[in-house]
Amino acid sequence: MDRRQFNSISLTTAALLTAVSLHPAYALSLDDLTKADATKGLKTALEKGALAAVGILGVQDGFLGNEKVRIPLPGYLEDAAKLLRTFGQGARIDELVTSMNRGAEAAVPMAKDLLLKAVQGMSVNDAKGILAGGDTAVTQFFADKTRSPLGVKFLPIVTKATEKVGLADKYNQLAGKASEIGLMKKEDANIQQYVTGKALDGLFFMISEEEKKIRQNPVAYGSAILTKVFGALK
Repeated sequence: MDRRQFNSISLTTAALLTAVSLHPAYALSLDDLTKADATKGLKTALEKGALAAVGILGVQDGFLGNEKVRIPLPGYLEDAAKLLRTFGQGARIDELVTSMNRGAEAAVPMAKDLLLKAVQGMSVNDAKGILAGGDTAVTQFFADKTRSPLGVKFLPIVTKATEKVGLADKYNQLAGKASEIGLMKKEDANIQQYVTGKALDGLFFMISEEEKKIRQNPVAYGSAILTKVFGALK
């Protein structure tokens, strides 16, 4: 073998090795993944999503300053607020909206450990099916599994935050009457329960947004398992 042939073979080999190293996961398909890898990838994505959601929402204006997750007054009170503003009650209404969002912002960071434990503790029978279910299928699975227990943990945190606002009792009295005559849902007739539900909505929404990013570019997260599992979906 002369020098030119050796150099040619060396360059070809190097190119092949580079291609493989740059795209290790994309050579796989979903069927090639083991159940263990699929499950690990799913849970890792949820952990990344949960941490990102807590970081975004668990700060001042995390809810209030984000139109996608800002907690509004329930429908009935939103309609009534328009009339109340004409009678000089605008400041009180704004204070109530602010307090609801501040309650959510205070609740989210305290749920971080609960979220991570929920991810690790949940059973996954069909990880591959969930992964292939769509852009936010992993988050939806997580929400279905954990929404109720998270709500139980969130409620006392939100209650403490909203107790500082005198309007909370007035809200509960007014909304309670409204629910009795069918103007609003019973579960929304208590400000603490309403804010808890909306906080969870915002939390799962942000996790789903992170899931979309992971699916679009798993390599960017610097995780071998995310690259392998979500790369196999390409």
